[in-house]
Amino acid sequence: MRNNSVKRLVFLATCTSIAIVLSYIEFLLPPIFAAVPGIKIGLANVAVLFVLYRYGVRYAATVSAVRVVLVAMLFGNPMTFAYSVAGAALSLVVMALLRASGKFSSVGVSIAGGVLHNLGQILVAMAVLETLEVGYYMIALTISGTVSGIVVGLIGAFLVKRIPMGKM
Repeated sequence: MRNNSVKRLVFLATCTSIAIVLSYIEFLLPPIFAAVPGIKIGLANVAVLFVLYRYGVRYAATVSAVRVVLVAMLFGNPMTFAYSVAGAALSLVVMALLRASGKFSSVGVSIAGGVLHNLGQILVAMAVLETLEVGYYMIALTISGTVSGIVVGLIGAFLVKRIPMGKM
C-alpha cells in the first residue's frame, strides 16, 4: 500500500512540475496576438488533461490546484492568482463533467476547458473592475480558447495514447 502512495505522489509531482515548466515557458514567450493581450495557448493544461483522462478528476484537480498556487507565487501576484483560480476551477469542473458524459473527445473536452477558463477569468475581471463591458473581450477569448483547446486536446490525446498506464 505504501509503495502505491509513493508512486502516486511522485507521479503527481512530476505532472505538476511539467505543468509549472510549461507555464514558465509560456510566460517567457512574446504575446501570440499583441492586439489582444493575455492570450496564451495554455500548455500547462496538457498535464491537467492527461491526468484527467488517465487517473481522474481528483488527481487532475490536485495537479491543477498546486500548479496554480505555485505559478502565482513564482511568476505572478495576488491578482494573477485570482484570475487563475477562477479559470482553472471553472475549466476543470466542465472538463470533468464532459469527460464523465462519454460524449466528447479529449479535443472537445479541452476546447470547453479553454473557453471556460477564459470565461472564469472574465467573470473575475467583471467583478474587480465592476463593469460588464469586459465581457466583450469574450469574443476574442472564445476564438483563442477554441484554438488553444484544439492544440492542448490533440497533445493530451497523443500522450494518453503513447504513455502507458501506471498503477497508482
